[in-house]
Amino acid sequence: MRILVTGSTGKLGSALLNQLESSDYQIKLTSRSKPERIGNGEWVYSDLLSGEGLEEAVKDVDVIIHAATSPVKHSKIVEVSGFKEFLGKMQHIKNMIYPSIVGIDEIPFTYYKQKLEAEELLRNSAIPHTIVRSTQFHHFIENIFLSKPIFNRYIVPGNFKFQSVDVNEFAKHLIGLVEKGPQGRIEDFAGPEILTLKEMAKQKIKLNHESNKVFSISLPGKLSKSFSEGKNTNPLRRLGRISFEEYLRDKVINT
Repeated sequence: MRILVTGSTGKLGSALLNQLESSDYQIKLTSRSKPERIGNGEWVYSDLLSGEGLEEAVKDVDVIIHAATSPVKHSKIVEVSGFKEFLGKMQHIKNMIYPSIVGIDEIPFTYYKQKLEAEELLRNSAIPHTIVRSTQFHHFIENIFLSKPIFNRYIVPGNFKFQSVDVNEFAKHLIGLVEKGPQGRIEDFAGPEILTLKEMAKQKIKLNHESNKVFSISLPGKLSKSFSEGKNTNPLRRLGRISFEEYLRDKVINT
C-alpha cells in the first residue's frame, strides 16, 4: 500500500509523517516546499494554486491523506478550485481520506464554507473517499487566541467554546482509516473536554506561572454566536484523550 500525504510541511502533515515512518506503508509526500525530514518517504513538489505537480504527486499511489490546507491565503483556490483539479487526476485512487472540521455546516466563516464546498465536491465525485471532521487542534487555539498577552492580559472573545484535540491523536486516527477502505462521511473526532477560551487562558497562566490576567469581551454577530453556542464541538464524540492542559504541560516539560 502506497500512501500520499499532501501538505507534508504542515502540523498535521508532519504528525502523519512521524507516525507513518514506523509503518510498513510506502510513503510519498507532497507540498510546495520540501520537509526538513522525509525519513524513508519520497517527496515530490506540487502546488494546488497553480496545479503544477499534482499529476506526478498522485502517480502510483493507492491512498491519499489530504492534509494540505490554506485557511488564510488563497483559500478559495487551494480548498475548492485547486482541490477540484486535484480530484480530476485521481481516478485510480482506492481511498481519498479528507480531514475536515466540526461545525463547518453551521458556522458562517468563509474558510469553513470552502471546506464544506470541498466536501461536497468529493462526495459528488466518483472517487472512493472517507471524510472525517475534527475539532480544532490544541496548538491552533494557543497560537490564534493565547499566543501574546496585551498589557499583561489575554484578551479573549466572549464565551467562545472549544473542544480542542491533539494533532498527533487525530493523525493516528486518520492512519487507522487506511485499512478500512472508503466509508464516505464518518463520525467526528473531538477532544476530551469542552472549555471556554477564558478557562483555557487560565490553565496556561497557572501552568506557566504567569502574572497575566484574562479579559473577556463580547462580540456581536452570527459568527461569534455560533462559537459561543459550541457549534464547533461534538460532546458525543470525545475520542481524544490528551486535554488542552496536558498539551500545555508537555510544552513546558519539553521547552
